[in-house]
Amino acid sequence: MIRPHLSIRPLFALVLMIALTFSAAAPPAFAAADGKVNVNVADTSELTRLPRVGPALAQRILDHRKANGPFKQSEDLMLVRGIGEKSFALMEPWVTTSGETTLDRKISTKEATATRDGGSENGSSEAKDSKQKASSR
Repeated sequence: MIRPHLSIRPLFALVLMIALTFSAAAPPAFAAADGKVNVNVADTSELTRLPRVGPALAQRILDHRKANGPFKQSEDLMLVRGIGEKSFALMEPWVTTSGETTLDRKISTKEATATRDGGSENGSSEAKDSKQKASSR
């Protein structure tokens, strides 16, 4: 017996729903789960694992910590010369003020930007595009 033509739409909708469910649940390939740097106990080499932190900035973090005591919250890093809101936003997923330093590799600026933008490789250009469109209205 030959069945009448079945609609593909319900099947397509189901496959699409399943695909979206799994893609939304998967974390970015380089999530902040890689580890953290405790800025209250980290040495220069551990601090330089953070994005946009080189030896000179790491030393300024250590000098600030020595002069002012431990950081009370992660945002206090912005009190260090050379760390503004943009730099802090890139390093924030890997910064903590308690516990052990568990980050064991350097986080690149490109990787930090993708993580900040939700895993989107073009997130910063998309944000610029939306800002340009909003300002032109």
